[in-house]
Amino acid sequence: MHFDDKIPIYYQIKTNIYHEIIMGTLQPGEKLPSVRQLALDVTANVNTVQRALSEMIAAGIIDSKRGKGNFVTMDETKITDLKTQLITEQVARAYQQLHALNLSDEEILNSLKHYMTQRGNVE
Repeated sequence: MHFDDKIPIYYQIKTNIYHEIIMGTLQPGEKLPSVRQLALDVTANVNTVQRALSEMIAAGIIDSKRGKGNFVTMDETKITDLKTQLITEQVARAYQQLHALNLSDEEILNSLKHYMTQRGNVE
């Protein structure tokens, strides 16, 4: 995993796992690798990985089963809410950046539609 120096590593690890859950790479109920294995996989400190997992457990996205490990929640509502949250964060970031360029809401929408049309995603 390649880390951005401007964003805390634990947050990047957490976001990466969230994306894997949203994309279906990690399925509901699926066991996550051990903390040590995750640390090796992402080349990060075990304590950093544990902090990311602790926050996901507190948010209810990961269920910790004593002696068995950590598992993706089976609660589809929490996964749907997570997806909505991630989408909202991305849209808000793009919206703020485009407004910083003095674009109106209408110009932003038109630009997005134009972009999507160019990619062939909108009729």
